[in-house]
Amino acid sequence: MATRRAKLSPEQVGLPHAGHRRVPGLRREEVAVIAGVSPDWYNRLEKGHISGVSDDVLDAVARALQLDEAERQHLFNLARAAKPARNPPRRVRTPVPASVQRVLDSMSGTAAFVRNGRLDILASNILGRALYSPVLDQPAHRANIARFDFLDPRAGDYYPDYDGALAVAVALLRTEAGRNPHDPDLTALIGELATQSEAFRTRWGAHDVRLHRGGIKTFNHPAVGHLELAYDSMELVAAPGLVLTAYTAKPATASADNLALLATWAATEAQAQAGSASDRRDITGHPESHTVTD
Repeated sequence: MATRRAKLSPEQVGLPHAGHRRVPGLRREEVAVIAGVSPDWYNRLEKGHISGVSDDVLDAVARALQLDEAERQHLFNLARAAKPARNPPRRVRTPVPASVQRVLDSMSGTAAFVRNGRLDILASNILGRALYSPVLDQPAHRANIARFDFLDPRAGDYYPDYDGALAVAVALLRTEAGRNPHDPDLTALIGELATQSEAFRTRWGAHDVRLHRGGIKTFNHPAVGHLELAYDSMELVAAPGLVLTAYTAKPATASADNLALLATWAATEAQAQAGSASDRRDITGHPESHTVTD
């Protein structure tokens, strides 16, 4: 809330100009007056004492701070997370239903994948895997978009708008932290990125949140070059917490041609991998055994 308060001027909320201020933005007592609460109470709220606050009061604070939809949801998520829990939260992993994988595979000409709130890619179709091959081809990333964004030097070339991509990744993780503050995997990921990336630490401190539903994203793919794609993200009702994102190109554009070229590249790579697997069969006709660890 302090970061949002700092972005507002008295004029923006209908207060008279108060001359020079030592720090930018509204004072706490000004927000309290606009929200209709006591300054002492608002001061406690901004310091994190949010447990038990009514929805009406949260709504009033959200209006006073002119929060957008994502920021308002984040405030309510923080309030819910602050309520004492009778039982400790359990670690829950939502699997990708087999039917969703069939949906992904049926999306010809569309690059699609399913992720969780931590930005782990959990499933994809062939074109989706090809689009995000720089993320998925390094085991150290563990199929996590944020690890690639902040820890892989190739990310600066992969995203033409690199700064924008980093801002989105942090905002999505911050949103997930408000929604699931007790997720140990999320806590570990944030700690890892904060330890290893100054760019992450700086952006994390801004407390930005985001709803990622649709828009335009650009890539500089190492195999096919520039791609300008529309993305649409949909929450999976049958798998709570998972999001399906589909990328499409505007017809009759260079990006559409490059996306088709990427599909050809992906099919060629898949055939090469299938041939390599066939070559590894032993003389009995059985594939070599491999151990997979989680």
